[in-house]
Amino acid sequence: MKSKYYLLSLAFAFTLQTQAQKQDDMRQAVEYLASQELGGRYPGTAGDTLASEFITQKLRQLKLNPVVKGKKKKGFYHDFTYGKTEQRTTHNILAVLPGKDKKLRNEFIVVGSHYDHLGMGGQGSGSRRPDTLGVHPGADDNASGDAVVLELAKYFKKTGSPRSIIFAFFGAEEQGLVGSKFFLDWMKHEDNRRINLPENQKGIVAMVNLDMVGRMRNHSMCVSGTGTSSCFKALAEQVAENTAVNITCIPDGYGPSDQASFVAAEIPVFFLTTGGHMEYHTPADVPYTLNYDGMQQTLEYTQELITRLSAMPDTPDYINVPSTQTMKHAKFKVTLGLMPDVMGASTIPGLRADIVVAGKPAHNAGIRSGDIIQEIDGKAVNDINEYMERLSELTAGTTIPVKVLRNEETIVFQVHLSPPVR
Repeated sequence: MKSKYYLLSLAFAFTLQTQAQKQDDMRQAVEYLASQELGGRYPGTAGDTLASEFITQKLRQLKLNPVVKGKKKKGFYHDFTYGKTEQRTTHNILAVLPGKDKKLRNEFIVVGSHYDHLGMGGQGSGSRRPDTLGVHPGADDNASGDAVVLELAKYFKKTGSPRSIIFAFFGAEEQGLVGSKFFLDWMKHEDNRRINLPENQKGIVAMVNLDMVGRMRNHSMCVSGTGTSSCFKALAEQVAENTAVNITCIPDGYGPSDQASFVAAEIPVFFLTTGGHMEYHTPADVPYTLNYDGMQQTLEYTQELITRLSAMPDTPDYINVPSTQTMKHAKFKVTLGLMPDVMGASTIPGLRADIVVAGKPAHNAGIRSGDIIQEIDGKAVNDINEYMERLSELTAGTTIPVKVLRNEETIVFQVHLSPPVR
């Protein structure tokens, strides 16, 4: 009996040690990719090159397969040039783990994240502080996703996978999903330099994208694309139950990240994110602000999700799901000027305002980031769907009451509504 407990304690200690090592590896990856030295990883810059070399070195160490012939050092690079007025050359970084199952190995799952960011910011860069020039480190956006994908590559290299997996680090995502679009276009056409990849797009049966997964709150995460295949919602929910992660499922796979390129190519997707925050697209998105325990949870969730997805006996079907965001925003005649918590990470009734934009109606009225909206114009708001419904009922130029909970105080603000910027 004593020896049994001793062995159990050893196994538990080993598990903790393994988890600690994974977190430490993810932290080191984030700290390098989001360092001042890399200058915000803007496509085509020295920082972009350093980031590429770092990721490629990790993939080579794992002895994953390259995708381009005849380039010993750059066989993992899929180069592309983009831009009309100012052309820039960068690349996607791709590595392949061949599947073990004879029947399934010719079907590929893309597991991706983007590794670029905003560089020094400035006007037109996408920075939320466009008047401040300075390194935008992009720790959460998206060094966090890159760190998790690198750990996934380690895990599946060790365990294997029935289907083949393409580990993809996309370039120029912030410039309009450029890298993922170029990758899919490349897969449409024959190229005798291409190796270890499917013959064409039809060989890609699913895509799992991780973008901004470093700021988990209350063990919560948003999983989009759960309606893009008939089995995806049940799969996502089963994994959540097993891994004790609270997920919010969004059926469509659209949204401002690389999975949208795959949806456009009629490939079913999962998009994982832990949501927005005040440091998003600012110089303050730095490594120490991340929740590495939460990243460990995301890693464990994604490991099981991909494991189950890879072993499915049947090829996932594709379902065309109209964008709920597009449909609902089309009804809006007003905007409050805030980014709501789409994941429902708060356990308090209402909808948390993750980011309240300065100069917009909510901010002008006194609402601040972190406030929990409980009523709009006298009607209850309990989740993102009710919030969108309330907005669709409002008219520009009017003033309406918005009740929020701030800490333990209930406050009613009078918000003067303005039309959304088109």
